[in-house]
Amino acid sequence: MLFKHSFSKLMETKMKAKLTAAALSVLMASAASLAATSAFAADAAGGPDNFYKSDRVTMEKVTFHNLYQMNVVGNLFLPKNADPAKALPAVVVGHPMGAVKEQSSNLYAQKLAEAGFAALAIDLSFWGESAGEPRQAVLPDVYSDDFSAAVDYLGTKKGIDRTKIGGLGICGSGSFLISAAKIDPRIKAVATVSMYDMGAANRNGLRHGTTLEQRKAVIAAAAEERWKEYETGKITQYTSGTVHELTPESTAIEREFYDFYRTPRGEFTPASSSKDLTTHPTFTSNVKFMNFYPFNDIETISPRPMLFVAGENAHSIEFSEDAYRLAAEPKELVIIPGAGHVDLYDRTDLIPFEKITGFFKKSLEVK
Repeated sequence: MLFKHSFSKLMETKMKAKLTAAALSVLMASAASLAATSAFAADAAGGPDNFYKSDRVTMEKVTFHNLYQMNVVGNLFLPKNADPAKALPAVVVGHPMGAVKEQSSNLYAQKLAEAGFAALAIDLSFWGESAGEPRQAVLPDVYSDDFSAAVDYLGTKKGIDRTKIGGLGICGSGSFLISAAKIDPRIKAVATVSMYDMGAANRNGLRHGTTLEQRKAVIAAAAEERWKEYETGKITQYTSGTVHELTPESTAIEREFYDFYRTPRGEFTPASSSKDLTTHPTFTSNVKFMNFYPFNDIETISPRPMLFVAGENAHSIEFSEDAYRLAAEPKELVIIPGAGHVDLYDRTDLIPFEKITGFFKKSLEVK
């Protein structure tokens, strides 16, 4: 996931698009308030394997359309030892906000396929190989519909049991998946890992570290920027995401994300972006998150089961705790000792794969 409130200094000499001073001050304040408590356990945890390749599954790149006739691209993983006479249960996997399917999602999808599921790791609209202009735009309703569109695709595909489809959302995708599940009962089970409520994170900052005045300043700056983009026909600014350089003043959260997104551990640049722009959404669209309330009515997902997984030391743990508190039964909150937020992207010695696959087997009544 990308820490939406630890703003990047976007290499002004290399990019015409840069962060606004208003947005930078708001989000840096939120990050600074957590620097002392956020765990940067990247090197200590061990076991990073983002680009894992399983010899027990097959992978097929697939394309389907969402409700708005936008093409969504995903990697469909299937177990090699699957019984062709038996329809498979399926799980849709969503990537961290600002990332693409090659970052964390493919790993989770392959582990699910090894456990007997058809697992579809998707690129959200506007990101990676999926359609949508401008690139890296924020539109939460469409992000959520991408999960339902994946259910459309899986449920009409031969060899998939359409009555046994669940969803797994990593980081920001956890909130998009919840938003989708509230109005799509075909999603029979919901699991999130290192979840971010992208609405609350942008409105309030981490642990409510952003004031109303700061929020209004960001909204006003984005609104003002729309004049320039309309007149030029170009995206003029990008925001949030992961820093491109570390300095002595870099926060623990910035360092945590840098260790994944800016190093060989997890760096991946899709053809639709560039190394200077990866992880950064457009500034004028990012304020759409201010109107995103995924946890409202979360209790209506019941009686479909929900699983929330978070690291003990994750700066984002509040979002999993909030969702668990608001959700109705059946629900479970699993806290991983010693783990930070990004640890659960790819550190295979910390990710509770057996717990997650067991949750889906039980919830989808897989025999």
